[in-house]
Amino acid sequence: MLCIAVLMVNLDNTILNVALPTLVEKLQATTDQLQWIVDAYSMVFGGLLLVAGSLADRYGRKRLFVCGLVVFGGGSLGAAFSGSVDPLIIWRGLMGSGAAMMIPAGLSIVNDIFRDPHARARAIGMWAGTIGLGIAIGPVAGGALLEHFWWGSIFLVNVPVVAAGLAGTLLLVPESRSQDPRPADPAGALLSIGGLGLILWAIIEGPTHGWSSAAVIGSLAGGVALMLGFVAWERHSDHPMLPLRYFRSPRFSVAMAALGLGVFALLGCLFLQTQLLQFFLGYSPLGAGLRILPLAGLLALAALASSRVVRRVGSKLVVAAGLLLITAGLAENAAVATPTVTYLLALPGMLLIGLGAGLLIPAATDSVLGALGQEDAAVGSAANSTALQVGGALGVAVIGSVLATRYQ
Repeated sequence: MLCIAVLMVNLDNTILNVALPTLVEKLQATTDQLQWIVDAYSMVFGGLLLVAGSLADRYGRKRLFVCGLVVFGGGSLGAAFSGSVDPLIIWRGLMGSGAAMMIPAGLSIVNDIFRDPHARARAIGMWAGTIGLGIAIGPVAGGALLEHFWWGSIFLVNVPVVAAGLAGTLLLVPESRSQDPRPADPAGALLSIGGLGLILWAIIEGPTHGWSSAAVIGSLAGGVALMLGFVAWERHSDHPMLPLRYFRSPRFSVAMAALGLGVFALLGCLFLQTQLLQFFLGYSPLGAGLRILPLAGLLALAALASSRVVRRVGSKLVVAAGLLLITAGLAENAAVATPTVTYLLALPGMLLIGLGAGLLIPAATDSVLGALGQEDAAVGSAANSTALQVGGALGVAVIGSVLATRYQ
């Protein structure tokens, strides 16, 4: 049941990626609007995760998980029937808030149920493998839906999944909460969301407004100032949303950085590749989805095998190997990105990226959670998911912005 939520959250992102060219045609969406459709979700998701983690500890992880399913389903329904870009962006943000309730609550329930380190590593491997499964199914499912139905069907498909997830969760998932929950930190939440939002706005809108424009420079400076304010507030707060003491542990801080960088590359690459396959190479949405399937399938298989590899060689080597494989894949894709590029030329790089991400995500996630105690399970899970979402949001923003600047 917990993996259903992970599947749906990741399925939704990759279904949307393959639909981006369709949104250009049907809603006349510009490049920066496409980035906002993707990043409104990630920005709200990443900004609310830490608050949701502390709320799950206080009020019950199962309870917040169920609330997240309901909000996500409502946002999906609204997105499906949006008539223009602006409402779609707003509904995507609501979906992000639902996902923020589900993911840290679900991962902390996994951490609570599986106390044995080896069992926890296997469970997290399945959890991370489900991320890969969502990435794998998403492009193909999105392509198939777009072949036969209108673009709103890519969001409407979430509604029956939410209904099944609600029924199963209420019947099967145990309730748990922290014995010593920390108070909420609304000031920290506002500073982090505001800072990230302004930085993303500057990166996404830079090609349109000009990188030297007062609006872009002011937004970037304001975002950096708010993020510095967030760090200062968390350092001196009695009940910080993200206790900075966690980062004294290299096991925690290095794994968080590795997650953010790996997902920056993965989601930024997918944002670009779906448009390359359809706009440049001329494939249909379904054709593009099928051609992304090898990357996603290899990611899922590598994630499932990651825990066994970690037991043999240790998480440090697996995380490093994952980052090196992603780097090699990006280098290969950059080398073949010429006017004569074909799918087969780009495929080796895509496979390296998928293999690297599959090894990296579960190994780094297990390292993050293993560095913390049971009482910090939800906040640790939220911090882990924040690294994933902020990394992904910045990947789409930066790579999309570079694309827009170079294209113009």
